[in-house]
Amino acid sequence: MSEKSSNSSGSDEDVDPESGQPVELGGVLSKWTNYIHGWQDRWVVLKNNTLSYYKSEDEREYGCRGSLCLSKAIITPHEFDECRFDVSVNDSVWYLRAEDPEHRHQWIDSIELHKAESGYGSESSLRRHGSMLSLTSAASGFSATSTSSFKKGHSLREKLAEMETFRDILCRQVDTLQKYFDGCADGVSKDEFQRDRVVEEDEDDFPTSTRPDGDCLHNNNGSKEKLFPPASPKGMNGIDFKGEAITFKATTAGILSTLSHCIELMVKREDSWQKRLDKELEKRRRVEDAYKSALSELKKKSQYGGPDYEEGPNSLINEDEFFDAVEAALDRQDKIEEQPHSHSSSLSSVQLVSASDDVHRFSLQVEEMVQNHMTYSLQDMGGDANWQLVVEEGEMKVYRREVEENGIVLDPLKATHAVKGVTGHELCHYFWDTDVRNDWETTIENFNVVETLSESAVIVYQTHKRVWPASQRDVLYLSAIRKILATNENDPDTWLVCNFSVDHEKAQPSNRCVRAKINVAMICQTLVSPPEGDKEISRDNVLCKITYVANVNPGGWAPASVLRAVAKREYPKFLKRFTSYVQEKTSGKPILF
Repeated sequence: MSEKSSNSSGSDEDVDPESGQPVELGGVLSKWTNYIHGWQDRWVVLKNNTLSYYKSEDEREYGCRGSLCLSKAIITPHEFDECRFDVSVNDSVWYLRAEDPEHRHQWIDSIELHKAESGYGSESSLRRHGSMLSLTSAASGFSATSTSSFKKGHSLREKLAEMETFRDILCRQVDTLQKYFDGCADGVSKDEFQRDRVVEEDEDDFPTSTRPDGDCLHNNNGSKEKLFPPASPKGMNGIDFKGEAITFKATTAGILSTLSHCIELMVKREDSWQKRLDKELEKRRRVEDAYKSALSELKKKSQYGGPDYEEGPNSLINEDEFFDAVEAALDRQDKIEEQPHSHSSSLSSVQLVSASDDVHRFSLQVEEMVQNHMTYSLQDMGGDANWQLVVEEGEMKVYRREVEENGIVLDPLKATHAVKGVTGHELCHYFWDTDVRNDWETTIENFNVVETLSESAVIVYQTHKRVWPASQRDVLYLSAIRKILATNENDPDTWLVCNFSVDHEKAQPSNRCVRAKINVAMICQTLVSPPEGDKEISRDNVLCKITYVANVNPGGWAPASVLRAVAKREYPKFLKRFTSYVQEKTSGKPILF
């Protein structure tokens, strides 16, 4: 899987410094075609806010096979498949899978960046498409806008202008009255000073005759009083004190009335805005509910033939239909199995390997797995493990323990069986040997040995045949064969093969398959019954007890009832098919202990 991109992290580096537009991104993604052809590699290009795809990079000059405008696209990372994401525009949905989760994150960030630059749902678009509200507000200097909804606002501004006029009038009146009060105060002070001085002079030299100018007069009681001209402060004669008082009273009354009117208008305006706010909140709530409902319907109504139509929690196929489809696919595989195979092979002995001899970088993991299986896998079914017997056919018994995690069935399985005429060494050899894998394992589409770690340990990658409507699965695991050394002479001869998932740089997760995880062990114990007399031991004297345990994480979602029904059907068939194959291949051949 390859990609060509300057950068796709969704940061400022994704933007061309000259044009200000996101850089072009191109690479190989797997695109879902239909349920027959499944996932196919396509060259996908992200450019100029458009997502296009071509059959291959070499065919770009012939034109794209399809394109989506990202302005109103919805990008949805898949809930279970960590490599997959969907791009939908109205009724058109592209199901895409990247090489790994990191590349998926890279593509999603780049698509979101292009979508933002297209002018929808981004801060830059908000800045580009200015708001009439903010422009009007800035021009007017008020927080309220001058739209049609503000017609009543003219009355409020008029009242404010009236208050400004009243304030100017009131300020002038206050200045005028203050001057009048100051003049009155000065006149009273001068009059009192003159009276005090005249009294002092009269006490010293009281006049006995009336002055012709009338300065002194005798009272009716015989006292004399000096006449003073009335005090007349400067400028006081030009003031109409009564008129000023009336005007002052009217001005203050007008201010109070205008204030009351303003308060009333603001209260009405508050009520009006509150109603508008309530309407907008209700409208927003309805829009959000409609969006959630539409999104839910979109998830439920996946495109017919899409991957979610076939497998996933939102599949339109109900459990009965899903199970019927799986049953039909498995029946077709059974018919293929019944056809004779021309493969033949000879049994070659595997060297007895001890833990000290089998040394490689996974040696500690292999030893830990072997010890765990020998400790726990051979335990009886009693106790508190909650094992349930689901199949019993003669010597074969299959047990299951129901375990689910995040809706995915992880049921551990354990099967016991007894086979005559073969040894544990022979059974484990055929189970481990990749040269004969296709002779008895009919569920595998292809496999290859990724790395040979030692003479008894290999890393294998294999893809399993797709069982529609389920997605195809692949597995990468380490397979090791080991002879378990007996601790005392009464212990049976024991061989073990353990297969457990590992990671390897040469077999990264494929975007065409869902990677399953396994931890499987086959433990075979050979029991020999002594022959009569001096006869040699024959295959009639040999019995092999098999304990097969499997912990499988399918890596994706499917109905729990379907997975359990398939396991209940397939595991007994697998054991029968495998043991019959080994009996056939070892019949008439020397016994290998």
